[in-house]
Amino acid sequence: MRAPKFWTSDSLTAKGIANALSPLGLLYGFAVRSRLSRARPYRSCARVLCVGNLTAGGSGKTPIAIALGGMLSARGKKIVFLSRGYGGRLRGPVAVDAGRHSAADVGDEALLLAAKAPAIVSRDRVAGAKLAETLGADIIVMDDGFQNFQLHKDVSIVVIDATTGFGNGRLIPAGPLRELPSDGLKRADAVILMGDGIPEIPGFDGPILHAQLAPDAPDVVAGCPVLAFAGIGRPDKFFHTLQLIGASVTATRSFSDHHRYSASELTALKATADTAGALLVTTEKDFVRIDSINRKGILSLPVHAVLADVDQLHRLLDSLVAARA
Repeated sequence: MRAPKFWTSDSLTAKGIANALSPLGLLYGFAVRSRLSRARPYRSCARVLCVGNLTAGGSGKTPIAIALGGMLSARGKKIVFLSRGYGGRLRGPVAVDAGRHSAADVGDEALLLAAKAPAIVSRDRVAGAKLAETLGADIIVMDDGFQNFQLHKDVSIVVIDATTGFGNGRLIPAGPLRELPSDGLKRADAVILMGDGIPEIPGFDGPILHAQLAPDAPDVVAGCPVLAFAGIGRPDKFFHTLQLIGASVTATRSFSDHHRYSASELTALKATADTAGALLVTTEKDFVRIDSINRKGILSLPVHAVLADVDQLHRLLDSLVAARA
C-alpha cells in the first residue's frame, strides 16, 4: 500500500489527523495482540524463515527474501517461497506457474519469487506450508507474514526502511505500524535496515544488519533521458535510484501500490516518452503487472538486495539449516 503523507510528517495537520485516528490504531493493536495470544501455530516438518516487517508499505522484503533463499539454496537446501499473493485473485494454496498465472492471479511479488525458486500463494499460510511440504521443501521462506501467527517460524527477520523507520510511531490507520516495535521485536531474530539511515530501534539486542537495493544492469539507462513510472509503496525511491546510476530523469509518474495498468495508460506513457525522446522505464515489480502485449517499448529495471554484515547473516542461516537436525 502507498503510505499516506501524514504518517511521516511533523506538521500540525498531520499530527491532528494521527491524533484523531489513534483510537482506531489502539483497536488495531489490540486485535494483533489478541490473535497472538490465541494462536496455536502449526509446526511444519520443513523449517520456516519469515521475512517480515512492522510497518505497512514497501520496505524491500521481497528482494531480501530472494537473497536469503539463494543463500539457503547454496547450502544444498530445497527452498519454497510462501506468499499471501497480495493483489492477486487466487486464495490458494496454489503453486505459482509463470506460464499460466499472471499478476492478476497471484500478485506481482509471487511472480518475482517464482522466477527464482518454487513459490506458493496461499491466504491460509498453514495450507500453503502443507503444500510446500508435498513439494519436498527443506525450508519455507515466507515473504511477509510476521503478524500471521498460524505458522510456527524457526527464524524471523524484520526488514525496516532505514530512511522512514517507524514513521510517526502510531498504529494503523493513525500511522504505519502493524504492531508496536516493543512487541514485534521480541519475536525477531535479526533486523535488516534497508537503505540509508540509522533509525532508532528500541529494546532490540539481536543482530542489526544492513542492505541496499542495487539495479541489475545500471549501464542500460546511465546517461539516457528517462521517463520513469512506478506503482509501488515508495516510487520516489525508484526515481532516486535512477538518478544515482546516472539516468537523466526528465519526468516521473506515480501510481497506487500494486496498480494494474490499463492499455490506455500505457499508450499515453509511451506517447509522452516518445515525444520527449526518452526511455520509458519502470520497476520489475510493475513490469510483471503489465500484460505481455503491452510491454513493448517499456524497459524493466530489476534490482537485487546487497547485504552487508554477511558473517552475522551466515551464522544465522547456519543455525536455521541446523535446526531440528
